[in-house]
Amino acid sequence: MIYKRAKLKHLKMRLYQGPTQQFIKDINHNIIVDKLKENFENYYGHKVNIGEMNSWNNSLQFVKNLVIEFDLTDDAICVEYELPYTHERIDCLLFGRDNNLQENVVIIELKQWSKVEDCDIDGNVVTFIGGANRMIAHPSLQVEGYHLLLKDFLDVFDVNPKMELQSCVYCHNYSKNENTLFLPKFNDIVQRFPVFTKDDFQTFGNFLKEKLGKGDGLEVLNRFSKSNVRPSKKLLDHTSKMITGQKIFHLIDEQIAANNTILDRAKKFSKLKKKSVIIVKGGPGTGKSVIALNVLAELLSRGQKVFHATGSKSFTTTLQNIVGKRAASQFKYFNNFAQKSVSENELDVLICDEAHRIRKTSNTRFTRRDSRSELPQVNELVRAAKVSIFFIDDKQIVRPDEIGSVALIKETAEKYGSEIFEFELKTQFRCSGSDGYLNWLDNTLQVRETANLFLSKIEKMDFKIFNSPSELYNAINEKNKEKANSARLVAGFCWPWSDPKPDGTLVADVQIGDFKMPWEGRDGKYLAPGIPQWFQWAYDPNGVNQCGCIYTVQGFEFEYIGVIFGNDLIYDTNGKKWVGIKENSEDLTLKRAKENFTEYAKNVYRVLMTRGMKGCYVYFMDKETERFFKSRIMN
Repeated sequence: MIYKRAKLKHLKMRLYQGPTQQFIKDINHNIIVDKLKENFENYYGHKVNIGEMNSWNNSLQFVKNLVIEFDLTDDAICVEYELPYTHERIDCLLFGRDNNLQENVVIIELKQWSKVEDCDIDGNVVTFIGGANRMIAHPSLQVEGYHLLLKDFLDVFDVNPKMELQSCVYCHNYSKNENTLFLPKFNDIVQRFPVFTKDDFQTFGNFLKEKLGKGDGLEVLNRFSKSNVRPSKKLLDHTSKMITGQKIFHLIDEQIAANNTILDRAKKFSKLKKKSVIIVKGGPGTGKSVIALNVLAELLSRGQKVFHATGSKSFTTTLQNIVGKRAASQFKYFNNFAQKSVSENELDVLICDEAHRIRKTSNTRFTRRDSRSELPQVNELVRAAKVSIFFIDDKQIVRPDEIGSVALIKETAEKYGSEIFEFELKTQFRCSGSDGYLNWLDNTLQVRETANLFLSKIEKMDFKIFNSPSELYNAINEKNKEKANSARLVAGFCWPWSDPKPDGTLVADVQIGDFKMPWEGRDGKYLAPGIPQWFQWAYDPNGVNQCGCIYTVQGFEFEYIGVIFGNDLIYDTNGKKWVGIKENSEDLTLKRAKENFTEYAKNVYRVLMTRGMKGCYVYFMDKETERFFKSRIMN
């Protein structure tokens, strides 16, 4: 028997849609916000922010005025359209035909900004948002991200007869006299994705009339809504192309602002008096590694001295193997930049991915005495480059000797007199773009408090609980057969990890009753033909026949992840808290943790259960823990 929540097929969600005539009526009757609010709370399962409701009430009035004034009453409208595989929403889309009866969709990014300031980061501006002045991407760059993602996801823009897509920004409170958004450096992007201001009512109206003036909007909306959604992209499948400079993944929102800042500081480092340290925070699937690889490719094309580094042997070795010998040298480990190996400012840029895996020191038991470093590892990383970038998730620290944190990096940057930039990525593309699932998981594991006490029956993430590890593995194996390398099985580190037998056969260490499976191969030189080495486990077809652990899966993603939730972490129903059981762990490093074993174990399972892009399937060894999880799922 399989226990699962009710599952919906992926929705192209929108909070409001229909003919523009009805849109006008709903605004005039003061019920448009009520409808948006009701649909928001039904879909997301929590209250809508009052600021967002005020934004709807304000901005949609301006859209209504355009629709009436320029006779777009035979068109259709969609408000708050959620991009597939994300939780990010496009403010407004209009649907209709032009004078040639061509089907057209127009994205309108609505901004209430009245004042914008320039900043010295190319591509970014500063405006008052979220209660403070913040540096964000120019709105034309923001709408470009939505434009490219929508074309990437929906085949209606490629299948004949092709639907056309135009995108623009409407700053209905902003005067052209302010000028910042129209500075010469923004000419190219504004020409491709125009910005209309409060002074441009006639110009904007003529633009919409040209694209949508022949109406028939409901028919266009209907075809748009029925468009096939293309599969989401997996980072490893496209890494090699990214390094050659191909634009595979399109960035949006805070990703763009962070990317702009990195490229700007890298371009200007020789003119700057200070080092630059850029911290990019983000939870699972928010695009940290995507930005890191995009930046690496761009800077290599400029001829800059740049390296990508991690503290994960499996992740780095996998990237090296994927990109081939020629590019492999660009991928290093944190301990490659020790004090006696690299001089200060020897590098232009150092990209530190998975920075939560920074250790106290680069020294190991194998480091020769004359090569041992006197500096903490984080100091070495900041010291080595003029521009250092740290991609980090503090809640992915899973062992005592890994100490990377935002606070530690900032403290070190200040010691070196660096200018510090900090960004937080919120839009995530894993877990079917479901913030609800991630928030629920964090709440259930008591990693942090969120509003998501229960996993809603309408969440897009496919979450199932299985009664046996064999059933779990069979489900993962079937997914992998449907699409090669799309699914993997992982487990908590609750079994020993044996060396291969002399003939290369792997030992079936992971045993639960009749279920037996080996960990991934740990030393390639002993492996038999056809059995992947541990660093190939994530993308070799035979990897599905082995069980991954936290140290080989961290940094990777799959469409579906199967998790054996071990008995090293159980939920105490009476105490209403999680309890780590050291005696049931085979992770010798983690067992050395004196007071924080439970917190590390919770982080381990948080990482394991967020590796899936579409689904997470789980088997619980401890049945009390299973009952607790089931109690947090809506029937």
